[in-house]
Amino acid sequence: MEAKSIPTVPAMPVGGATARRVGRRALKDYLELTKPRITALVLASAAAGFLLGAASFDLLLFAHTMIGVGLVAAGTSAMNHVLERDVDALMGRTRSRPLPAGRVGTLPAAFFSGGLAAAGIAWLAVAANPITAVLAAATFVSYDFVYTPLKRVHSLSTVVGAVPGALPILGGWTAATGELGAGGWALFGILFVWQLPHFLALAWLLRDDYGAAGLRMLSVGDPGGRQTRRQTVLYTLTLIPVSLMPSVLGLTGPVYFAAALVLGGGFLWAALRFGREASAARARRLFRASILYLPLLMAILVMDKV
Repeated sequence: MEAKSIPTVPAMPVGGATARRVGRRALKDYLELTKPRITALVLASAAAGFLLGAASFDLLLFAHTMIGVGLVAAGTSAMNHVLERDVDALMGRTRSRPLPAGRVGTLPAAFFSGGLAAAGIAWLAVAANPITAVLAAATFVSYDFVYTPLKRVHSLSTVVGAVPGALPILGGWTAATGELGAGGWALFGILFVWQLPHFLALAWLLRDDYGAAGLRMLSVGDPGGRQTRRQTVLYTLTLIPVSLMPSVLGLTGPVYFAAALVLGGGFLWAALRFGREASAARARRLFRASILYLPLLMAILVMDKV
């Protein structure tokens, strides 16, 4: 009696499984180029600017603004990966990034970055207004082509880099209002000054990495931390009156005013402790205080809007 053959299910080619793994790896690498956490912070600041500036909430305009800002933020971060690929290769925390690790080519990453930024700027020009598009373009150019190369030259780069870091909240304001105004500049001022003690604390923690990469951060050329500590306290102290400007301008009520004083006092206390001793533990606490300060301030700012 002839034996019947048992039908078999064809095995999936190994090449297909490999291709899918490669595709997932590439997708993950390109997503990493956009620095999702930084992009999320940019979106949050732009959203705060929009909500504070809007006389009435326009959901469609808000969505268009977030899309445009998100694209530009992602493109800006990706270009930073391209421009600092040699520096990233020298630092322990960044040498495994897609470009220094060789998983993404320089040219594809540059096209990816430029495409995202150009799309975001065009989107804002059409769906929001030209002022917001110009601010987005200024963010891209100043961060990648002014701040990034300046990091190799002078410690003043920290102050310069705070400009593109603060522009998104002003862009959110202009998207909602259609114009630059005192309220938008007050928000810009808060973000600008906040970044300085925030980044000085981080730069102190990472000073060895920055020094190995040849970046001229203040902490690198400040062995005892005297200049770093002094400037950190000065900027944190300056942040308190700057943070009160929305109330002075009549944008917010007494709840925000009181909250800004309390939060500013707590932030200043952490800065003063770091100012007395530039230890890693105190720098880390200051950095965490800065991370806690900003979202709380922004949330109360929006909730207490007049």
